[in-house]
Amino acid sequence: MVAEGARRRVVVEVCNARNLMPKDGQGTACAYAVVDFDGQRRRTATRPRDLNPQWGERLEFLVHDPAAMAAETLELNLYNDKKAVAATGSGRRGGTFLGKVKVAGASFAKAGDEALVYYPLEKRSVFSQIKGEIGLKIWFVDDPPPPPPAAPAEGEKGADAAAADKKEAPAAGEKAPDAAAPAEEKKADAAPAEEKKPDEAKTEEKKPEAAEKKDDKGGKKKSPEKGKKDGDKPKEEGKAKEEDKKDAAATPPSPSKLAPPPSPSKKDLAIAGVAGDLEIRPQSAAEKSMAASGASASYDLVDRVPYLFVRLLKAKRHGGGGGQPLYAQLAIGTHAVRTRAATAAGEWDLVFAFHKDSLTDTHFEVTVHEEAKKPAKEGEPVPPDANLGFVSFDLQEVPKRSPPDSALAPQWYTLDGHTEDGAAACDVMLAVWVGTQVDEAFQEAWQSDSGGYLVPTRSKAYLSPKLWYLRLNVIQAQDLRLPSPPDAKAKQCGPIFPELYVKAQLGGQVFKTGRVPLGSAAAGTANPSWNEDLLFVAAEPFDPFLTVVVEDVFSGQPVGQARVPLSTVHRRSDDRVEPPSRWLNLCGDEARPYAGRVHVRVCLEGGYHVLDEAANVASDVRAASKQLSKPPVGMLEVGVRGAANLVPMKIAKDGASGSTDAYVVLKYGPKWARTRTILDQFNPRWNEQYAWDVFDPCTVLTIAVFDNVRYKAADAGGDPAKLPKDSRIGKLRIRLSTLDTNRVYMNTFVLTAVHPVGVRKMGELELAIRFTCPSWLTLMQAYGSPLLPRMHYVKPLGPAQQDVLRHTAMRIVSGRLARSEPPLGPEVVQYLLDTDTHSWSMRRSKANWFRVVGCLSHVATAVRWAHRVRTWAHPPTTVLVHALLVAVVLCPEMILPTVCLYLFLVLLWRYRARPRTPTGMDPRLSHVDSVSPDELDEEFDGLPSGRPADVVRMRYDRLRAVAGRAQTLLGDVAAQGERVEALLSWRDPRATCVFAVVCLLAALVMYAVPFKVLLLGMGFYYLRHPRFRGDMPSAGFNFFRRLPSFSDRVL
Repeated sequence: MVAEGARRRVVVEVCNARNLMPKDGQGTACAYAVVDFDGQRRRTATRPRDLNPQWGERLEFLVHDPAAMAAETLELNLYNDKKAVAATGSGRRGGTFLGKVKVAGASFAKAGDEALVYYPLEKRSVFSQIKGEIGLKIWFVDDPPPPPPAAPAEGEKGADAAAADKKEAPAAGEKAPDAAAPAEEKKADAAPAEEKKPDEAKTEEKKPEAAEKKDDKGGKKKSPEKGKKDGDKPKEEGKAKEEDKKDAAATPPSPSKLAPPPSPSKKDLAIAGVAGDLEIRPQSAAEKSMAASGASASYDLVDRVPYLFVRLLKAKRHGGGGGQPLYAQLAIGTHAVRTRAATAAGEWDLVFAFHKDSLTDTHFEVTVHEEAKKPAKEGEPVPPDANLGFVSFDLQEVPKRSPPDSALAPQWYTLDGHTEDGAAACDVMLAVWVGTQVDEAFQEAWQSDSGGYLVPTRSKAYLSPKLWYLRLNVIQAQDLRLPSPPDAKAKQCGPIFPELYVKAQLGGQVFKTGRVPLGSAAAGTANPSWNEDLLFVAAEPFDPFLTVVVEDVFSGQPVGQARVPLSTVHRRSDDRVEPPSRWLNLCGDEARPYAGRVHVRVCLEGGYHVLDEAANVASDVRAASKQLSKPPVGMLEVGVRGAANLVPMKIAKDGASGSTDAYVVLKYGPKWARTRTILDQFNPRWNEQYAWDVFDPCTVLTIAVFDNVRYKAADAGGDPAKLPKDSRIGKLRIRLSTLDTNRVYMNTFVLTAVHPVGVRKMGELELAIRFTCPSWLTLMQAYGSPLLPRMHYVKPLGPAQQDVLRHTAMRIVSGRLARSEPPLGPEVVQYLLDTDTHSWSMRRSKANWFRVVGCLSHVATAVRWAHRVRTWAHPPTTVLVHALLVAVVLCPEMILPTVCLYLFLVLLWRYRARPRTPTGMDPRLSHVDSVSPDELDEEFDGLPSGRPADVVRMRYDRLRAVAGRAQTLLGDVAAQGERVEALLSWRDPRATCVFAVVCLLAALVMYAVPFKVLLLGMGFYYLRHPRFRGDMPSAGFNFFRRLPSFSDRVL
């Protein structure tokens, strides 16, 4: 947050550019950069004849509205200066376009956290020829507010007023500064433009200042867009200065202009598209026009359910009364709710929300009671609580309210029916209205359909911790002082060259380097060298230290250890800059306070995306560094409407009845959303809506439904570590790329769950989904960009290492979310993140096998069609294929256009049969209908197995049978490849000699016969009639099958 009166400046350091496109006709370019931000424009100097220019210039911009900086976009355009001299005041000056870069304001780093980032230059249009990249450092600085001016003495007020009258006209022609400027600079600013000849950079910097001066004189403030447009137009400065002087003489400056600009309202921020990850309902891109026109589109994907809201503030006795605590009781129909006991003042400040199904009566009653005094002696009967009276409301007379209406003001009501004489004894302050779940008081209110004030049943939004890869490069160690062995016998039995390794620990993660003998020829000297990288997963807020330990393999004792504070670790966003190395002093025991030192490089890798979910169902692929983030391409809105026909998850002891307390968890990107728990309902209606910013359309939204089991144990005060786990009801995934933009999908998805006892339908979930994208061109550009950040391709991680890091990230996310309030259980997080995707499952193996068969079925279909053609199963088709063969051979240049046209027509024909609705989980594709109970039990069996030995032996034998078939298939594939190699290796001399003679004859024939005639002959021979074809395999096929392979040499 920015302090009131403080200023914020954005500093852009244009460092250098690389590999620019030559534009001057001589293989070089004279590049300069023009930067636009918040209606201001700055320009760098021109670097002549250099395709890798170096600038190192800093350009500063004043942020008019710090709260809306995240919605602004910094645009840098690179041009080739044709004249390469100081010329007109235009920004481009007729230069040739070299590329542009757009950086979102949300990615600006704070001063001190900036880093050099290379941005690839983007095209201005499809036909632009652009290449290269530009290195920028962007950060913002918050200047402290100026100190308040001291109050002048009474004798000086007159002199100050006279001085102010004299300086009023010159001050009106200047921009209001934060501190007093020199008089020479004021005169220079007021001078006509004809008398000044500044250089290029100063001319560009004066343009926004002149626009701001003109705005101050006219009493109007231009928008950034208007100021930007005016800066592009050349103007006559002398004439403008004269007009400014006239305006200054007529209108003195008002003190309000010196104040900082007002902070934007929520509506303005919604129109600007500023939305955080934790906002339950941010404004979507498609609703910006509606927000601008004043219309509200909140909760437009779900039904607005009416609730009766009662805000109970406090009670007041007449005449002082007793000092016993007061409590209130709210009753409507069969519902009766009691508040907590308040103090003598009777202050509650509580809100109650009754669902429309709870309104079974036409009247609503609030009663105030006074707790009775406890008896002085034990055993005496406790007197009943005193009834101070009640107040009743007719539900037909209750006012209705919906946002953006202001909150209803509470009123004092006198209680009736408390004494025999009818004298008033107590008043209560409350407000009653009918609203919906959109009401701002609903989230923290007592809710009749979700258990009242139970914390584990409330709806919440969670945010995953920001994850980084921490890279530790262990280079070498020096001056090591090994610990002495515990006894002399161990010293005699020890190796000649002790083996050392480095162990690093971050939290619960421990990784080790390889072993290196100390003083051996492999080590070279007495200083061991490793040059190995150890990769950790670090989550913000970081653990305080990274511990590095050098250990001896034989003795098992540490040689020494050192700790690296993570607050001092270097952060980098790419591999162009090597992190600085450091020497760490190793601390040993008391006898060895200095045990040597180790040379390491430590850095936080911001150029990677830390995967915490399976790569095929990833919902976020952004890099960890904020400076590499790009603006969102759209917005995803999901309305959780309700569920139907849920199965009972909690069965009573007698087995005659059951209940389900369902809630929904949605996960996309780092944001998790959890609906409130609807208690004891098989057809719950949530009607909650959530929204996410979308940065990549090829991502997946994951939704799961659970039965809340924790809330009863948490309400009873049980141990959080021993709470029961929430039961799974079902899960589904929706890929955003399968959704049409700016369209609302309202569908019902079947919830199917796999249990150890079998597969069953758990119910149905009703959702409303909308993917909003304001720019179709931006969305299509995302399809051509890499899926993962650049570091994943420049310095890729191995599959095994990536799998270990992903499971580590899963554990970190699960542990952090379990510490929230209300907690999101580890079983919920692991179910949505698919932690068991790599575990063995016979059912998944069958599903993957049939997926491969399904992909190859099109090839098999084409082979069968070709066989029917060559066997003349349908003579007209075979004749047409002969004609097509002749056309292709005679006009080969028509092959590719014909194939492309054919594919276009096929796609156009299949457009009618396209999927019209998003699809969830497919039970048939998952092969849940053909799975046996034993296979399901094996799928849910953990590691190590907890089943009896005979069951494990039976499953092992079955696995061996499946693996044997796969082994035979691999052997057959390898044999075909070895037969091809045998043609050239002379393993069978006669076969290779025959093949050589055939190659020679084929070469002579191809030299003599035209190629088109040869193709026609081969085609007609392949399509010959069956009466000219034999029943036995061809000679070529028999020759290939007789070639030797290495199968006979395998033991």
